[in-house]
Amino acid sequence: MEYREIGRSGIKASAVTLGAWGIGGGFQFPDTDDNESIRTIHAALDAGVNIIDTAPVYGFGHSEEVVGKAIQGRRDQTIISTKCGLWWGDEEGSYRFTWDGHRVKRNLSARTIRVEVEESLKRLNTDYIDIYYTHNPAVEPFLTPIEETIGVLTDLKKEGKIRAIGASNCEPHHINSYLELGEISIVQRRYHMLSREVEAEILPLCQANGIGFHAYSPLANGLLTGKYDKDYTAPEGSARAGDPLWGPELYPAVLEFVNGLEDIVTGLNCSRASLAVAYLLAKGEYINVIFGARKESHLQDHLRGAGLKLSGDIVTELDRRIDAFYAHAQGSVK
Repeated sequence: MEYREIGRSGIKASAVTLGAWGIGGGFQFPDTDDNESIRTIHAALDAGVNIIDTAPVYGFGHSEEVVGKAIQGRRDQTIISTKCGLWWGDEEGSYRFTWDGHRVKRNLSARTIRVEVEESLKRLNTDYIDIYYTHNPAVEPFLTPIEETIGVLTDLKKEGKIRAIGASNCEPHHINSYLELGEISIVQRRYHMLSREVEAEILPLCQANGIGFHAYSPLANGLLTGKYDKDYTAPEGSARAGDPLWGPELYPAVLEFVNGLEDIVTGLNCSRASLAVAYLLAKGEYINVIFGARKESHLQDHLRGAGLKLSGDIVTELDRRIDAFYAHAQGSVK
């Protein structure tokens, strides 16, 4: 397993991260089994994956609780990444969504962050969090001044409750504010072969300032695995149904692109999923890839991808094919 420093934090993390959203269960993952989740976490740790990414909103605390149980006796081997800012403790904040009967708001006030960090520490059964993210930026009508948010995160780090500060789903101006007013070690955004919006500004900004980048959804909700055919239709109301890549206009072109990777995966003797992970890791030493897994069987392609080193020629060829897809998509994707 390759290990990469998280920004300039001194934290050395495996190149791939176990994402624990699905481990939280709830209406989006109703078939989740906690014992199987714990076995999966143990298998990932045994394979050298030393970082787990979770959040309070994943199962409304349940994901953190399962992670906390799984790492008992192995806390010193585990880097915990969790988040704050999606708040359901009261009605303060900017409404975001309702899941499992909880009205969730964006709230990055010092008051709620203080509450959230203590609740996460309790659920995780630990006295410190390695990486602490703001889950989403604050927005109107409850637009917390970023100075307040950065101030409380800085204080939590000084108090030893968190080791590094991160920002998820942020824009370049948020990153610049963190740099100007405090510090930031890592940024988390969606990034995969067919979603490259971050390449325009965010990745160069991270690289120039010694900030790590945490890439989530590397397989585009499974689209890049090659497991779906022309007859598949995304279920109404699902995340896939809201993604243009799964829609009727782009889906045929996406399938053509994914199926067209056959020569590369055959030459490398790997799966499309492994190739998708390896491609992101090849984009920079500061990039770390998050993969979701609830079963041990889900681990293998991602672990193979972490160990797959792509030559410059293969990366260039993949870039050429991706650019051709984007030209065909004509601005429908970023």
